[in-house]
Amino acid sequence: MRRHYKILLLSLLTSACCCQAARAQTISRDELIFYTSEWKGERFPDGRPKIPDALIERAKKIGIEEAWTVLRNEGYNNQFEGDWKMVNDTIPVVGRVVTAMYMPSRPDIEKNIKERGAKQGRKGNTNSWPIDVLTRGDVYVADGFGKIRGGTLIGDNLGNSIFSKSGNGVIFDGSARDLSGLKDIKGFNAFVRDFDPSYLEGMVLMGLNTPIRIGHAIVLPGDLVISEKEGVLFIPAHLAEKVIATAEFIAVRDDFSHAMLKSGRFSPGEIDSQWTGQLKDAFMKWLDENPKEPRITRAQLDAFTEKRTW
Repeated sequence: MRRHYKILLLSLLTSACCCQAARAQTISRDELIFYTSEWKGERFPDGRPKIPDALIERAKKIGIEEAWTVLRNEGYNNQFEGDWKMVNDTIPVVGRVVTAMYMPSRPDIEKNIKERGAKQGRKGNTNSWPIDVLTRGDVYVADGFGKIRGGTLIGDNLGNSIFSKSGNGVIFDGSARDLSGLKDIKGFNAFVRDFDPSYLEGMVLMGLNTPIRIGHAIVLPGDLVISEKEGVLFIPAHLAEKVIATAEFIAVRDDFSHAMLKSGRFSPGEIDSQWTGQLKDAFMKWLDENPKEPRITRAQLDAFTEKRTW
C-alpha cells in the first residue's frame, strides 16, 4: 500500500510539473516534440530536448569553425549569426537553448497576455518570464527584433537572476542596459546587438520555447549553442554528439597535420587531400606517441575521413 501511494504521489507530481511546463510556453508539448522529432534522447517535462551535461562540457572545448563545417556538411546552412557586442568576450556562452520571441507591443494583446500570466502566477514584466523556466546549463536566447533603444531585455538585476539559475549567459537579438553592473557578475556574458541606458518599452513576449529567428539563424528550443568572439552557432540537439565528436577529431587532426608539416614528413598537398592508408597509419602511430590527445579508433578515423570536405 505504501509503495502504491508513493507511485501515485510521484505520478501526480510529474503531471503537475508537465502542466506547469505547458503553461510556461506558447506551443504544446506535442508540437515541440514534433519540431524536434529527430532527437531521441531525454526531454524536459515541456518536451524540450535535454542534451546531457557531459556533452555540454565537451562542447565548451570545440571550435566554432569546425562545428560550423560539420553542420554545413549535414545540410544545415542557417545556424550561425555574427556581429555582436559582448559583456565579456573572454567568457563563452555554451548550453541548451531556451527561446523567447518578442514583438512590438500593442495595448490589447499585451493586456491579455499579462492577465493570463497573472492567473498562472507570473509576476513582473514579460521579459522576466523566460527566466522563470531556466535550469542549470540553459541559455536564454531571445528574438528582440534587433531593437536597441527601449529594447533592453535585461539589466544587472535580471542578469544576476539569470546567472544564479542557469550558471550561464544570454544571447539577445536586442539590447541590454547596466553594462558595468553586468560586468560585475563573475562568469557571466551576454551577446547583444548593443547596450543602451533606456528601459524596456514597447515590447511584449509573444512566444516562449517556440522556434525563433536570430538574424540569419533558425533556433529551436533545446538546441545546443556554442560561441566564440566571431559569433554564435546553434546546433540542432539531434546532431550535437556528431558535431562535437567530429569537431574534436578535426582539432586532433590539425595537431597531427601541423606536426607532420613542421617535420617535413608529409607535404601540404598530402595533408589537405583525402588521406592515404600511409597517412592514416602515421596518424594512429602519432596518437600512440601522444597519449594526451583524445583516443580515436581506426574505424572512427575511416568514418571521419570517408566524406572529407574540410
